Amino acid sequence: MMEVDLPDVVAEVSEAFARYETALVNNDVATLGALFRNDSRTLRYGIGENLYGYDAIQAFRAARSPVGLIRKTAKTVITAYGKDTAVASTLF
Repeated sequence: MMEVDLPDVVAEVSEAFARYETALVNNDVATLGALFRNDSRTLRYGIGENLYGYDAIQAFRAARSPVGLIRKTAKTVITAYGKDTAVASTLF
């Protein structure tokens, strides 16, 4: 039976999610790049864009204006499935 929400996994993903949010609102392109898998199959769905592949995501980040990136999040839910898979969702 799969273990759901192992505390150490939820803590690790929560830390990564917080790191992502900080990098996002500070336009820290290097950290954002480190948090995404460098693979042509990596996807990022945004408000006004859908990006397919790590290179497209990095190009978007590098070209984006750093102005107005502050956002407020709510109802963040992190669910871990076993030790190797987790999902983080949030409203902003």
